[in-house]
Amino acid sequence: MSILTDSRASAAPWHLWVVGVVSLLWNAAGAFDFTMTQTRNAEYMSAFTPEQLDYFYGLPLWVLICWGIAVWGAVLGSILLLLRKRLAVAVFLVSLVGMVLTTVHSYVLSNGLEVMNDPFALWFSGAIFVVGLFLLIYAGNLSRRNILR
Repeated sequence: MSILTDSRASAAPWHLWVVGVVSLLWNAAGAFDFTMTQTRNAEYMSAFTPEQLDYFYGLPLWVLICWGIAVWGAVLGSILLLLRKRLAVAVFLVSLVGMVLTTVHSYVLSNGLEVMNDPFALWFSGAIFVVGLFLLIYAGNLSRRNILR
């Protein structure tokens, strides 16, 4: 039975490796940012104003949990993609939901955009969403084509 299963699985296309590695690096940068912020790394956080630091350090627990799920879920999703596991689709979905909830807090439920005082922050949040959505769609497509097992 395993021979039949293995013969039905499609070979991994070259772009899976490119997308997988690039997404892992991209998501690792997000995990680094999360870790440096949560550990209050003085050198890393020195780039922010006192108001921005107060904002980051005053985030509600539910936002921190959603942010952590978004970041670490994206890292795990990229690893699962490289391992060609179908679970990547669900993990990318959960990560995207965490990211959306974090963004809703920042731009709807609080004054995050005002505190950041930088239009780039809004643009970058949009870029993060687009990348997350792309990874979800990409993994779903590979799963439907039996490239992910």
